Parts: sequence; structure tokens; C-alpha cells
Amino acid sequence: MVPEPSTRLWRSDREIVLRAQLGVFRRGSGDPTSRFTADGSVTRAVQTPEGVGTLHLSCRPGESVVRAQAWGPGALWLLDSVPALLGAHDDPSGFVAHHEVVAQAWRRFPHWRVPRSGLVLDALVPAVIEQKVTGQEAFAGYRRLVRRFGTAAPGPFVGLMAPPTPTGWAAIPSWAWLQASVDGARSQTVVRAAGYAGRLEEGAGVSLGEAHRRLRALPGVGVWTAAEVAQRALGDADSVSFGDYHVAKDIGWALTGTPVDDAGLAELLEPYRGHRYRVQQLLGLAGYHRPRRGARMAPRTHLPTRIR
Repeated sequence: MVPEPSTRLWRSDREIVLRAQLGVFRRGSGDPTSRFTADGSVTRAVQTPEGVGTLHLSCRPGESVVRAQAWGPGALWLLDSVPALLGAHDDPSGFVAHHEVVAQAWRRFPHWRVPRSGLVLDALVPAVIEQKVTGQEAFAGYRRLVRRFGTAAPGPFVGLMAPPTPTGWAAIPSWAWLQASVDGARSQTVVRAAGYAGRLEEGAGVSLGEAHRRLRALPGVGVWTAAEVAQRALGDADSVSFGDYHVAKDIGWALTGTPVDDAGLAELLEPYRGHRYRVQQLLGLAGYHRPRRGARMAPRTHLPTRIR
């Protein structure tokens, strides 16, 4: 018998659209740790500081009251995290749209706020797996590892899995990483991060500058990876995904009609400093992607990986 969930009702001061708000946490359509359903509800299974937990969120279209249900040892921690996860700590004041496409995106998604999960390793591991490979390959590798070494999610959600604990990530044998198409450089970074999990998780309670310093001090974690973590775990509205294969090109095309490189992206986003990730995500939500031509990049196998 499935135990009764712990529950919470949280009322926001704005409309809540769960799919838009939490989409960045989904690692591909087959992500075993998350479930986005047609009724707009979202379910996540995670490892919290209190243990494994499942969080189910629902909100009627156009409304601001979120019903949260949680199961497992981490249930109360997850319920406490709901406001931050849904962007209650994000402050968009001072954000000015300097381009019409940004203004249009902000009008379409005025309810979106930068989330803050408070779970650094939960965001770091998939970001490391995604370094320098196609999304298709990274999502498949993460999915395979979680299904094999993760934990069945507490609650009534059949097939939902929580990722491994730090000890679990560290114990995955080298051959299993290779079977998931994760080369030695990336797997070693994950194992190393798992060994420093406590120190990294403390980063959710320090300044953004100190949190970035701790992340970047870990060998194998570069600007891109740190930004991907800060966007999800730390609520950092300014962390741009510099070094991404698509982001600079897509934003350049959206703002100027021409793809740019990272240097060009930095110049374009300078007027938005303090809110540069906000611009990145708003344009992504609004669907501003440059036209793609040519065949999709083929998945790579066990190649050396540079730090991102």
C-alpha cells in the first residue's frame, strides 16, 4: 500500500505554469526522474538532504494556487522547497527589455521566474554528462544510468526513478559508464563531485560568487557546467550558458538576425547584466531558435572531453 502523501497548498502572487517553470529540469522526453503530464502537473524524484523524495505539483490553468504532494524521507524538505523551486525568490525588478523580441517573450511569459531547487549535485551530474556531446546521447546515457543505479521513487508513480545518491554515483563501475556512452573524463568528474557532495550542496546556502567558486574549483567543471547548475540549483538569473553549441547562435539570430559566437553573445547581453540568463530562457521559451540546416550531429562514443 502506498503511504499517504504529505501535502501543502502554496499561493503565488502570479500565475503559475508548471511546464514552463520547471521544464529546465527535464533531461529529455524519456527522463526517468521527471514526469510532465497533459493536465499540466509535474512530478520529480530527487535525492534531498533528508533522503529520497517524490514531489508532485499541480495547478489549474490560469491560477496561482499550487497543490503539492510529497512522499518519502525527503517529503517535508521538498514541500518546504516549493516556493523557491517555483521562483518565489527571483526578483525581476530592474529587468528592461532592450530588444523587441525580448519584450515580446516577456509579455508571453510574464509568470516565469528563475527556479531554485537547492540541489546542486542533482543539477551537476546531468550537466557533466551533457558536456561536449549531443543532447540525444547525453539524455540516453543519463537515462540508462538512473534506471540501472537509481532508486525507485516513493509514491504511486510506477516507473519513476530518483537518481543515485552521491555514494551510488561514486560506486558505478567504469564499464557501466562506458556502456552509457559516458567517457572517462566525464565519469571521473561525476565521481569526484560525488566525493565532495557535502561541500557542493553547501553552495546552495552561500553567495552566488562563492557557489560558483566552489563549482569551478572542481576539476572537470568549467563555465558552461557551472552556469547550467546555477540556473537550476542556485536561482542565478545572470548565468549564461557560454560555451553551448546552440545558445550563442540562437540568441544572436533572435536579436540581430545573425548567429554569433560567445564573444558576440557577451556583447549583446551586456545591457542585461544581472538578468542575462533570464533573457536566454525567455527567448528559449518563446521558441527563438535559428533555422537548422544539414544533418543532425551523430552521437559520439567514448571520446576525450574538454572542460566546459
